[in-house]
Amino acid sequence: MAKPDQTNPAALPQSFTDVLYLTNSEQMPVDIKRFLKQKRLSFTALPVDKFDTFRDRLDLVGTVIIDTEDLNVIQEQKLARIIETLEMDNIGVTLIGNRLKVPVKSFSLAPAKNSFSMAGTIETVSLDDLWVRISLNLAYRKKPAGIIVKPASSENPVKRTHTNKLAEQFRMTESLVDNLAEQLRLAGLVQRDFLPARLPHCDKLHWAATFMPAEWVSGDIYDVVRLDEDHIGFYVADAVGHSMPAALLTIFLKQTLVMRQTVKSSYRIFPPVEVIKNLNVRMAEQKLSGYQFATCCYCLLNTKTLELTYARAGHPYPVLVKAGRPPQQLEIKGPLLGVFEKSEYVQQTIKLRKGDKLLLHSDGAEPFIGSFDERTGFNFNQRFCEIKDLPIVDMFDKFNMFVRNHRIDPSEVDDITIVGLEVL
Repeated sequence: MAKPDQTNPAALPQSFTDVLYLTNSEQMPVDIKRFLKQKRLSFTALPVDKFDTFRDRLDLVGTVIIDTEDLNVIQEQKLARIIETLEMDNIGVTLIGNRLKVPVKSFSLAPAKNSFSMAGTIETVSLDDLWVRISLNLAYRKKPAGIIVKPASSENPVKRTHTNKLAEQFRMTESLVDNLAEQLRLAGLVQRDFLPARLPHCDKLHWAATFMPAEWVSGDIYDVVRLDEDHIGFYVADAVGHSMPAALLTIFLKQTLVMRQTVKSSYRIFPPVEVIKNLNVRMAEQKLSGYQFATCCYCLLNTKTLELTYARAGHPYPVLVKAGRPPQQLEIKGPLLGVFEKSEYVQQTIKLRKGDKLLLHSDGAEPFIGSFDERTGFNFNQRFCEIKDLPIVDMFDKFNMFVRNHRIDPSEVDDITIVGLEVL
């Protein structure tokens, strides 16, 4: 029997590779290697701690499989940052680990001796399920970039037969997507019904919101809820990916994010750090497959004292705008939702003043707000700075017009959501 390939960070590909296999093991398992070869997928194995050497070459990656076990807290945090980086580059991620000796029959391969546990849970996924995930991720990744969605093949008749079968599968998938267009349109209307029908304006506060799905349905969701006479809770959440899987996860997030608890005639308003922590535990317990990660920023505003408390989970930082001053990001730590059940989160509190604005946004809106530079940090765009001192509604109108008039590469299209408040 041939020995498994060693993970070799020096042997980085110079052309597009279908699968990047990240692992904290010294070897790539034989069964995984054989599976990828039988599916005629190009692949590269790389140690997790060498990911930074590949960061500038993510444009050459179709999808990523992460196979890790027995991580410590620091390694878990690093893995969460890797997943966040891949999500920002629209690269589908599949987590496998904790190999179980459970026979799994496959319609395309001989029965496998191993199945795989997703995200360290006891739930298993067969090789067929893994193939479906890889196929969908590659189709989503390659098509907008104009890459042929099939493995390279020679003129060998046997190889050409496999290639033709794969091409036919993708043609059938595209046909199915076309036939589902009307259902997706209706699903988008249903999703909008979960958004707030009206915002809680008052003599102290004005609100505004922008919700622009990249497709019929969105991987973003937001809410603004008056919890009692003196408190308003609001958030923006962003599920990994786009279209229906991400949209379904947003509905789960909406139903799972609990801001207050009522017991008989009394109630308790949860602080932001507790809201985020409980949401992460519920996501991890649910053992969601496929698009199982999300980001969120949740804020609790005391309308009487204007104290704003906020917590974040892998989400873009809130933006504070003070009249006549440069805007600033409210930086706070917090890992992705749904990756590790025991992730730790923190919260911070600031006091808003007359004329202040606060913005929560999804990562799709970030390119229109500013960009990050390794030397100077986050820099706000000139266009954003030109409209930041306008009344909140006028500011959002200008922002929306700028987004609609801006030409975006199809591969970079993302859901855009912003929620903003202004202290009058």
